[in-house]
Amino acid sequence: MAYDEALAERIRELVAGEHELTEKQMFGGLAFLIGGNMAVAASGQGGVMVRVDPAMSDELVATTDARLMEMRGRPMQGWLRVRAEDIQTRAQLAEWVTLGTTYARTLPSK
Repeated sequence: MAYDEALAERIRELVAGEHELTEKQMFGGLAFLIGGNMAVAASGQGGVMVRVDPAMSDELVATTDARLMEMRGRPMQGWLRVRAEDIQTRAQLAEWVTLGTTYARTLPSK
């Protein structure tokens, strides 16, 4: 499945003006990176992938509809999937984009 281009455009609008912003096709989707670190991506599986502080993963999974991303069958702390149904409004998407960009800004540039 290709990523949702309309969703990518919605993300692009929210991250406009971010310092050191780049876009890159990754994980079957379109990722938005800050300083070379992924913040958020329009996922090829639908919805978004969001990179957050790993220490926040369990709380976010417990209190939202996000779930941990799995890679090779293993859950990945700090990497969340959010379904398209849960980011239909600008405010819903903006919450996740803010979490991702805030964390990516704390990481050293690559």
